[in-house]
Amino acid sequence: MIIKGLEKTVGDFKLYIDELYLEPGKIHGLVGHNGAGKSILLKLMMGIMEPDAGSIDYEGLDIKEVTLMPQTPYLLHTSVYENIVFPLKLRGIQPDETEIDRLLEMAGLSEQKNQYALSLSSGEKQKLSFLRAVVFKPKLILMDETLSNLDPESEAAIIEMIKNTQADQKATWVIVSHQLENKKGLCDEIHHMSKGAMMD
Repeated sequence: MIIKGLEKTVGDFKLYIDELYLEPGKIHGLVGHNGAGKSILLKLMMGIMEPDAGSIDYEGLDIKEVTLMPQTPYLLHTSVYENIVFPLKLRGIQPDETEIDRLLEMAGLSEQKNQYALSLSSGEKQKLSFLRAVVFKPKLILMDETLSNLDPESEAAIIEMIKNTQADQKATWVIVSHQLENKKGLCDEIHHMSKGAMMD
């Protein structure tokens, strides 16, 4: 992904990214304090927001191959299984039951397969949100503070899930966090943001 001259004004805040290159197939960390503009940048990448100026070159990626994991999971009022297969149904893809079971096992959610999703613990909800995001094998995965406010066990589990998923299906990741220590040993590249601009 190549970003050039990207501008977005939201209230009194102005984002300006002169140039940013996110090499395909790598895990990128996007680090900065609260208010740095990280979430706005992700929303622009996802197409949720329209830029005021500049360009985002997806280098041939279709927006349907992009997924966003928010900090707070938005789950359907149905079972764990139905939440996971929902993105497949949207795309007209027949669920591979063996693959679904593999993902559930990876997340430690096999026993909760038919459980009401909203009855899960906060850590389990975040794991389910992760599975739902990767089940259709997206090429670009955006994570907005997904690792924040998790207990150490859940955080370690999701980091391991990221590594396992990347080993299985090479994708480009952009992981937003204001806590750099969460990313040690995980990211191939770290990009720093401050006051709406890149510091690299």
